Amino acid sequence: MAFRKIRTIGDPVLRKQAQQVKRFDAGIVRLLEDMAETMEHYKGVGLAAPQIGLSLAIVVVRPEEDFPVFEFLNPEIISCTGEETDSEGCLSCPGTYGQVSRCTEVRLKYQDRRGATKFLNASGYFARILQHELDHLSGVLFVDKASDIVNGEE
Repeated sequence: MAFRKIRTIGDPVLRKQAQQVKRFDAGIVRLLEDMAETMEHYKGVGLAAPQIGLSLAIVVVRPEEDFPVFEFLNPEIISCTGEETDSEGCLSCPGTYGQVSRCTEVRLKYQDRRGATKFLNASGYFARILQHELDHLSGVLFVDKASDIVNGEE
């Protein structure tokens, strides 16, 4: 495993639509491990593949230290309810924070590292992280949705 360099705002890969993962092989497993290590190294709670320069629909999330690392390949939010506005930041927008409105509950459809289809219900902070990371797969950064942006530029 090895941590990778985080791409920052202005890098064109962050604005691309991520491609679906079609092969579930040893290369994907290595990539997932690298992504988890990268997220931990930079002290993030989530990381999307575009943030390390790969336009692939892959997200890893660890909402709290005592949680495992969750892996989501080809994730898609299939339902979203409630609304809450809270502060967000992003490893790809260092030093920048803003208020973002997100759903309070989401239902996610995704594939695991073997390609099996799974579903996950998440709420609160976990739901916020998932929405933030899935935005990366569509080329959307939190600053595109944020108000009251501080310590950075759009």
